[in-house]
Amino acid sequence: MATNRTFTMIKPHAVADNHIGGITAMIEAAGFRIVAMKKTQLSAAQAGKFYEVHKERPFYGELCEMMSSGPIVPMILEKENAVADFRALIGATNPANAEEGTIRKKYAKSMGENAIHGSDSDENAAIEGSFFFGAIEQY
Repeated sequence: MATNRTFTMIKPHAVADNHIGGITAMIEAAGFRIVAMKKTQLSAAQAGKFYEVHKERPFYGELCEMMSSGPIVPMILEKENAVADFRALIGATNPANAEEGTIRKKYAKSMGENAIHGSDSDENAAIEGSFFFGAIEQY
């Protein structure tokens, strides 16, 4: 059953490049409500735990290093059909393949520095959101 919430985080390079405002403006313009948001920084161990599902993949170490390299902005978003609609808004992982008007087309530097994470399922959205936010932080 589809829920109305999803999880996202603006990645370190997009935060460093001052794209928080531009990205959140695109999110809100697409009809999403920001339910929870904060700026924080992951340790390498925390990044490893968050991306544990990718532990066996060759890019895991590089991913954890990049995700702990600077501040991030995790958010919980709300909208009807949130996961699917947000995946469409962020665009393809490789910005060269992303459609015009998507967040990654506008803000990503490369496939590895693709500006933003978006949950791929309702189940993962709940797990990922709970990694960063307690119940009291989700309005």
